[in-house]
Amino acid sequence: MVYEVFRQERKGQPYAHAGAIAAPDQAFAEAYAREQYGRRGESVGLWVVPRQAILEVHDFVDELERNYHRVDGYSLRDKLKEARERARTAAARDR
Repeated sequence: MVYEVFRQERKGQPYAHAGAIAAPDQAFAEAYAREQYGRRGESVGLWVVPRQAILEVHDFVDELERNYHRVDGYSLRDKLKEARERARTAAARDR
């Protein structure tokens, strides 16, 4: 069975992926992870997780159609214009 190991270098820092280990059971995986990633004091915390317990997310729905990868950022101009028009229409209707 394959286990993924995440380690924390110092208290307060986020955990980062350190590597993968193959082990026959959870106890062996924990001992092996301690030996590989904690023996020399390079980690203050370890997470040892069976690989099949990790969920992979494929689809990211962008309902607002924002493109964060554009060099100039994402354009809100059109969305603000639409929102202002809806607000004006709603205000006129409420009068």
